[in-house]
Amino acid sequence: MQKTVVLNVVGLTKSLIGKHTPFLAKWSEQAKQANIKPAIPAVTCTVQSTYLTGKWPQEHGIVANGWYFRDEDEVKLWRQSNKLVQAPKVWDVARAANPNFTVANMGWWYNMNTTADYTLTPRPQYLADGRKLPDCYTQPADLRDTLQAKLGTFPLFNYWGPKTSIKSSKWIADASKITDDLYNPTLTLIYLPHLDYNLQRLGPSDPRIAKDLQEVDAVVGDLITFYEAKGAQVMVLSEYGITDVNQPVHLNRVLREHGYIEVREERGTELLDTAMSTAFALADHQVAHVYIHEKSKIAEVKALLQQQDGVAQVLAGEERNKYNLAHERCGELVVIAKANAWFTYYFWLDDKKAPDYARMVDIHKKPGYDPVEMFIDPKIKFPVPLVVGKLLKKKLGFRTLMNIIPLDATLIKGSHGALPEDKNEWPVLLTKYQQELPSEIQAVDVFDLILSHLQLSQQKQRDLAEV
Repeated sequence: MQKTVVLNVVGLTKSLIGKHTPFLAKWSEQAKQANIKPAIPAVTCTVQSTYLTGKWPQEHGIVANGWYFRDEDEVKLWRQSNKLVQAPKVWDVARAANPNFTVANMGWWYNMNTTADYTLTPRPQYLADGRKLPDCYTQPADLRDTLQAKLGTFPLFNYWGPKTSIKSSKWIADASKITDDLYNPTLTLIYLPHLDYNLQRLGPSDPRIAKDLQEVDAVVGDLITFYEAKGAQVMVLSEYGITDVNQPVHLNRVLREHGYIEVREERGTELLDTAMSTAFALADHQVAHVYIHEKSKIAEVKALLQQQDGVAQVLAGEERNKYNLAHERCGELVVIAKANAWFTYYFWLDDKKAPDYARMVDIHKKPGYDPVEMFIDPKIKFPVPLVVGKLLKKKLGFRTLMNIIPLDATLIKGSHGALPEDKNEWPVLLTKYQQELPSEIQAVDVFDLILSHLQLSQQKQRDLAEV
């Protein structure tokens, strides 16, 4: 098989490749290019699972970055187990064709409890005293120690939160090269999230994005140079394009104002009671799943949400298969935002009653995605001394809340999840592989392209897929 590397440069589009990405611009001159019509929702977990299985969400089951686990009455986002993906992965098919095939998954999601040979995924340590320490999870387990001995501890706080920076993508890139030198996998999947941050904070039209493009271009250039020197075929792609937004839409506040949402008050703050709510929205960027316990209420909730400014579509039942989404994990309704809008998870009506996690970086407690976690509250006059003081208290063993995140959704200037109107804002795929490539492909086509790069014939692909 042909040694192959897939670089997932999150947020990269044709419109962003140019003077601020000198390496990619030059490399792409000899490469074939295609826009990828993204899976919907165009979010990390859904898109990656579509690429790696060649199936739509209605089949692989990853309908968003998380969903409502009905049997537990809990919203859970950013789960880690690969067993949640309900379809064979590209490496399962390749290994069936050649038992000597191996794969390294360096940061793509659902990277625990997996059949991949070598893995890396962020995995903090949650200590009994409430502290969260940066760390990662690998397979084999001792790879973690090897990587962190050479590169330092995985920079978790540069991976997500107000301190996001190129440091996390650079760490994953360097870890990938070390892993390749150790094991020489046939296929390597590398996740480079850097562009995701300021494209959401600032929006793609902001001139400050130039610095981020230059930084990720340097990392990509280093990786391509490294792998091409080893005779690897390199594919560069992205999961989604990020578009400018200026309108946060608070679906849960609408539902609450109309009596569909129940909350519990604890210590003067409010918590969303998903089990007792007639309907609630799990917001994920520009797409929301609305879960409705009383099926007789579906039509009236749909009518209510269709009236909201910033809402483009509300899909029910088989309508959800407009985007191949009608899976049992879906909400009874799937709501799509207009191009300039995105959905918050906010359900409280008074910021004084917001739950404590709302002002923290807490991706697991919040019943929806919160990009505002990338900001420090601008109302805090002296944030650095405050953060240093809180960290010192934690190191001394005192419990304290890192409650520095604002509740102002208007800070967000870029989002994704819906289908961008401009195809130049769709995700892009670049490759020098000697194969015809149409100017536009579907997200499920990436699966076959990876197998083709591995030089697994189309007939062999079909035969294995049938098995």
